[in-house]
Amino acid sequence: MSVSMKDLKDYAIGATDGNIGQVKDFLFDDDTWVIRYFVVETGNWLSSRQVLISPISIDLPEWEKKILSTSITRAQVKDSPDIDTRKPVSRQHEVDYLRYYGYPDYWGSTGLWGGGMYPYALVPNYIGSGIGRLGFENAGESHLREERARRSNDDPHLRSCQAVTGYHIHALDGEIGHVSDFLVDEQTWSIRYLVVDTSNWWLGHKVLISPQWIEDVCWLDQSVTIDLTRESIKDAPSYVSTEQLNREREVSLYQHYSRPGYWQGA
Repeated sequence: MSVSMKDLKDYAIGATDGNIGQVKDFLFDDDTWVIRYFVVETGNWLSSRQVLISPISIDLPEWEKKILSTSITRAQVKDSPDIDTRKPVSRQHEVDYLRYYGYPDYWGSTGLWGGGMYPYALVPNYIGSGIGRLGFENAGESHLREERARRSNDDPHLRSCQAVTGYHIHALDGEIGHVSDFLVDEQTWSIRYLVVDTSNWWLGHKVLISPQWIEDVCWLDQSVTIDLTRESIKDAPSYVSTEQLNREREVSLYQHYSRPGYWQGA
């Protein structure tokens, strides 16, 4: 199932012992186009501090109640590394954050989440993950210091969904609209589609663009270039947010662009 980022905003994040806060933004990896963190406003219980919550922590989404329940406690959140969510999150910040919760790194492997597709596989002692909290507790301090030093200058490629909303979309032969939303896979938390509003070019038409069709992103110019023509986008199936995006509609979209479906390589 794909869910809208706009719909997910203000979802409650629940700990095992109470409410943590509400989702205000999402940080995605612009290399793999996967949501790596929820930016959560904690409210009065933690002086309205903004914290990062990893999808690794998500235990059981309650879609009807608009709650994303987690496997962590409020005390863990309170004592978690203080990261200024208004500034770029460095790789060293990520290393400290993941070590605090006992999670392995998600980068450096071929899967979306480490060696696998799903974030929950990185939960300590998860069967099949091959790595658990004990492995990190037994790691020497010298190893952790070396890892922090090695990762401190890495570019984590983290971008704000809120900031990228509004970016101009350029086809091969000209501009066609702007980013108005994102659709994310609720199991892998990968961004399946950018919702593109073409109303300034072709009144009332919204279309879906896969990150796989992106040729270049210019962060300074706030623009995204895609490997499609204006005409093909104009004739593409319209996206209607009130209609369920099922596999039949996805097949129709990919057939229109003569592109292989992402599910074919799963």
